[in-house]
Amino acid sequence: MADEVQHKLIPVYILNKKYYVPEGSTIITAMEYAGFKLKKGVGCREGFCGACASLYRLPGDYKLHGGLGCQTVVQPGMQIVQIPFAPAEKKTYNIENLTPDNAPFNELYPEVYRCVSCNTCTKICPQELQVMDYVNAIIKGDLKLATDLSFDCIMCGLCSVRCPAEMAQFNIAMLARRLYGKYLQPASEYLEQRLKEIAEGKFEEQLRELMNLSREELQKRYYERELNFDIT
Repeated sequence: MADEVQHKLIPVYILNKKYYVPEGSTIITAMEYAGFKLKKGVGCREGFCGACASLYRLPGDYKLHGGLGCQTVVQPGMQIVQIPFAPAEKKTYNIENLTPDNAPFNELYPEVYRCVSCNTCTKICPQELQVMDYVNAIIKGDLKLATDLSFDCIMCGLCSVRCPAEMAQFNIAMLARRLYGKYLQPASEYLEQRLKEIAEGKFEEQLRELMNLSREELQKRYYERELNFDIT
């Protein structure tokens, strides 16, 4: 009986076909259990690469939801489809020829000005980023705010899929971050010192030690590391 409870199966619909998958599965593990061999639409499995963008509906809910396949847990009757790539043109440019203002967006991504502030992009973002707010910051020329608000973007493309203005917010935000980092971000107080230490080989011994560790030892070292966050 305990084994049956542990492996309870629930019905889901993947690409409009019904499957029974283990309760508590993520979308990715449910699809694999159902027999899908995922060569695309799956990546780090930790929620940081954005490769497994998924759309789904729930019984009795009119909303179209978005989430990452490696994090979203399936529910009975869920209708699932993966969006492993959101078609979006990425403009090419030489950052040296651009200025940190609205001019690059006027030329490269004029569609940003079609934003109607519907907030659909924010609602579907699996990272819970304030997407509409960083788009409006770009429109106003506030590249620092746009950089801060879009910094954790994993470029899954779900915002673009749902945008009525048909813009690629993630590519537009990347341009904003590059412009801010190139021209406006204050120089790091310790950057020159650290670069000098690297050039002098200060960390060579530690690097060689890490390179000789096994995968298990590296994982242990990683998860036991001390993290110091300055929240002031």
